[in-house]
Amino acid sequence: MKLGFVVNRVATEQPGYTTTRLAMTATRMGHEVWLMGVDDFAHDPDGSVTASARTAPAKNYRSLKAYLDKVQSDEAVERLVLDELDVLMMRNDPAEDATDRPWAVTSGVLFGQLAMSRGVLVVNDPTSLADAVNQTYFQPSPEHVRPRTMISRDAQAITSFVEELKGSAVLKPLQGSGGAGVFLVSAKESPNLNQMIEALSRDGYIVVQEYLAAAKDGDTRLFVMNGRPLERDGQYAAFRRINDSTDMRSNMHAGGEAHPAKVTDEMLHLVDLVRPKLIEDGMFLVGLDIVGDKLMEVNVFSPGGLGSSEHLYEVDFTQPVIEDLERKIELRHSYPDLGNARLATL
Repeated sequence: MKLGFVVNRVATEQPGYTTTRLAMTATRMGHEVWLMGVDDFAHDPDGSVTASARTAPAKNYRSLKAYLDKVQSDEAVERLVLDELDVLMMRNDPAEDATDRPWAVTSGVLFGQLAMSRGVLVVNDPTSLADAVNQTYFQPSPEHVRPRTMISRDAQAITSFVEELKGSAVLKPLQGSGGAGVFLVSAKESPNLNQMIEALSRDGYIVVQEYLAAAKDGDTRLFVMNGRPLERDGQYAAFRRINDSTDMRSNMHAGGEAHPAKVTDEMLHLVDLVRPKLIEDGMFLVGLDIVGDKLMEVNVFSPGGLGSSEHLYEVDFTQPVIEDLERKIELRHSYPDLGNARLATL
């Protein structure tokens, strides 16, 4: 299998990233693996779609760092024709480019769609990813599974909604990740609400959500593959993120630490409720962020943390992901007319 991974920038990838783990596992399993950034693509005059991509020789690398060092070395760069790939896995986070490289926000999706049109299996499905570049994507999900939410730039409407929530709410940008620009409004912080609204509205729309008391105990990241919890050897790929500081954000980039997670019946019920949309939209691998019995966010672009799950439970969750891609390519050979979104979650 010839497998490509799209990231924001190959040069800024880190050994512990989930993408690096997936790529090294695929290499170890004997597949030809390529990494490329969203700024490495080209649509050439002859109509071909190419990328300045990087690869590492197939071998058993002693560590993730050794593998990534080889991928990031100068001699690893080659011009790759995307038509030659069997699978292209979209692992770039548009939110990371929104401020410094706004042109890159949709570039990965665009070239993913071009690869798909040439018969490459692209996961997650790029047409659906184009609809998921902000947090409105899962707003149509059942109201009882998510916190009460408003999306607005109207300061008066936001203030009224916060009052309706009894002064306890979370404000965050419509497009964002890593806990950046997230504010907790409480009775203590309410005098600063106007300043929070002003700061966030400079960059666009504001998401206002009810604050869940269970958030003080952190949130749970649960990986879902083909619309079902990712599981191996009787263990779910999941972990609980807890921030022991005074910062209410539990996101790992904001200081959260990974702890073992108990996957409850309520969490599995949430998966059941979002499964139809994930399958319909060709969302092969996603991360659900859950607080209590509420779904806070669905990361469909670059869910991270498979390494945290591996360390907590001593289970390699990357291998079943690559094995499932192998299975999909076998299916494509037998059923060449299957659409991309259908095959992505089959």
